[in-house]
Amino acid sequence: MAKKLEDYMEWPRIEDLAYAEIKDPSQILGARKLRERILITGFFPDAKKVMVKPKGTKQRGTTMTQMDESGYFAAFLNVKEVPEYSFSVEYEDRKELVPDVYEADFFMDVMDGVAFGEGKWSEAYKKLGAHFGTLQGVEGVYFDVWAPNARGVSVVGDFNGWDPKVNQMKPTKFGVYELFVPGIKEGDLYKFDIYGADGKRVLKSDPYALEMEMGDHHASVVTREKEVIWKDGAWMKKREKADPLKSPMVVLEVHPESFIQEGKDQTFKELGKELVQYCKEIGYTHVEFMPLLQHNEEDAFGYNAISAFALNQELGNREDFRKMVDLLHQNEIGVILDWDASHFAKNEEGLGRFDGSCLYESEDERRSACPYYDSYYYDYGKPEVCSFKLSNAAYWLKEFHIDGLRLPFVHAMLYLDYNKSDGEWMANIYGGTENLEAEAFLKDLNSMVKEIPGTFTVAEETSAWPMVTEDVEEGGLGFTFKWNNGFVKDYVNYIQTDPLFRKGKHGELTFSMVYHYSEHFILSFSHNEFLRGSMYQKMPGTAEQKMAGLRLTYGYMMMHPGKKLIFTGQDFGEEVEPDFVKGPDRDLLTNSYTAISTEGKIVQIKSRNRLLFDYMRELIHFYKDHPALYEKDYEIEGFQWVSMLDADHSVIAFVRKSEQEKLLVVCNFTPVCYEKFVLGVDFNGKIKEILNSDNVRFGGNGKDNPRMRATKKEKWDGYERSVTFTLAPFGVQVFEIIES
Repeated sequence: MAKKLEDYMEWPRIEDLAYAEIKDPSQILGARKLRERILITGFFPDAKKVMVKPKGTKQRGTTMTQMDESGYFAAFLNVKEVPEYSFSVEYEDRKELVPDVYEADFFMDVMDGVAFGEGKWSEAYKKLGAHFGTLQGVEGVYFDVWAPNARGVSVVGDFNGWDPKVNQMKPTKFGVYELFVPGIKEGDLYKFDIYGADGKRVLKSDPYALEMEMGDHHASVVTREKEVIWKDGAWMKKREKADPLKSPMVVLEVHPESFIQEGKDQTFKELGKELVQYCKEIGYTHVEFMPLLQHNEEDAFGYNAISAFALNQELGNREDFRKMVDLLHQNEIGVILDWDASHFAKNEEGLGRFDGSCLYESEDERRSACPYYDSYYYDYGKPEVCSFKLSNAAYWLKEFHIDGLRLPFVHAMLYLDYNKSDGEWMANIYGGTENLEAEAFLKDLNSMVKEIPGTFTVAEETSAWPMVTEDVEEGGLGFTFKWNNGFVKDYVNYIQTDPLFRKGKHGELTFSMVYHYSEHFILSFSHNEFLRGSMYQKMPGTAEQKMAGLRLTYGYMMMHPGKKLIFTGQDFGEEVEPDFVKGPDRDLLTNSYTAISTEGKIVQIKSRNRLLFDYMRELIHFYKDHPALYEKDYEIEGFQWVSMLDADHSVIAFVRKSEQEKLLVVCNFTPVCYEKFVLGVDFNGKIKEILNSDNVRFGGNGKDNPRMRATKKEKWDGYERSVTFTLAPFGVQVFEIIES
């Protein structure tokens, strides 16, 4: 006796389907080959009528039987082989012709799955997430999400009334759930409804979503990649040939939301225009953006992001951001992104316990807990997490022409016991404190970045981990640069000291050169230093002395080996603690004062902030014009101490060298002017002053050396020759060395 449709029904699984609690809906949906016919099943909640319509025939189609009130339909086709077919689905208010999505080939193929599972797949963003495509000529979206331990996953959104029963996803062999959903529109909101390994249901944002809605719900947004017409070809070609270690680099660190002047639109478009004007005027080579990703409103800086791919929608979309990067590049300004690889936010809709298990984080709280940010550390012992972050880095570098990534909090990645007490951390397999998996990931990351021409990475690493910027092949982590937090800490401690007592701390001024050649350092006066006061506030003395101290500070920084970074507002001496809501007060640059000259005329005098800004502009251009100040930043022969022990005068002197020139740099950290200062030197010739921070154009006293000074054969401080010149108070002076 022939079996009826009812005989093939797997009622327990159909019930699981009705409650969206099935691991693999494709086991009871789609086509099933019987002896003499084909069984076709489909699930269409709220449908009034469903027909199977074979393609390429004139048949009207076969009406399906509703087997269960939840919307499970079935029909026999009296054919021996499964034909290509679609469903004609009739609802109360519409009729649709849709392909059988459970019979479709996977968008993410076996090779993709293997690469994903190996942990080095830098193109995972091209397959996971939401991507427009077609199935049997019908346009829709492929949704892919990694959730290997889930009991069931559905994609929900505007297109299905957020009902988890409608679009239940099918699992692949490599832990990724996938489904093609026809009829999706660009801009539709969606999330993944996950029936977790813990038996709980939770709505999760798409980890690979390229856009996210504004507001508290953090739904992902279906978006289509637009054709990009870049105009930065000259920059990109130049970038490929440049060696960042031998090139000038002065970076402006920018808090994007507050940089835009009050009264203007807070958008990437406006940000780009303002940055081009600002950076070109003063001479910055790069801008470094503090986090641009979608983050919680209470997170002022965005370092606890809730998305890895989605930009902060308040600033604009991906196209706006690309145009801003393009504009900066056309104006020869490089772009660096703060890119966090250490931790992620604890939002319920985020990565934490993503599939009802600890997926992106470690199962052991001693490994996963990040107390500093009240967040979770990434678990780089899982290859898929490594692929997630590698592909995220590649996304920004390749799709947006980003020049560099700065990784904050690297020390927390590298040490399992960072900021934790005994009992709060777990040792590695050898009993040590090093996070071996994170170390391996960072090496893979930096190896990948080096394959993208002209790009680089920067580490914020404060623990003295060895060989941070050494090549991976030589046993290092492979970063291009490392922030020199030690220099900043020592220098600020020194410069805050009253000049009368600085000689007791002279070692803090010179110590940075003891270890300078151990890494490729960037000297970074970053936002971290100004959370409790601006650089102006850290300077002792009167307002004039404070400004002189700033000119001296930035002059010494520019002359010191290493690349440079300055946070916005500190370059014109903002006199209060930085405001990360209102931003830097750039009105200070336009302020001027009316005064009476000695001839009795009314004149306009620039504000001290404008004078400092003028100095910084000349200083940065001076730095870029002199290869001796950057070409051999990390080579011993590029630097030579002349005087490092003169603590009584709080004076230091050194020579910076390139193949083309030699520059003598002298810094006086006291308010005393020495009219006939004697300095021992090891060369015969003359010195010509080419920069003086005490110039009256910058608000100084004008204690300079208008004429060249010749060296004399008079011994001084162990040298056979010496030179005498005027040493300005609180000044940095640079002399061209003209040897005989």
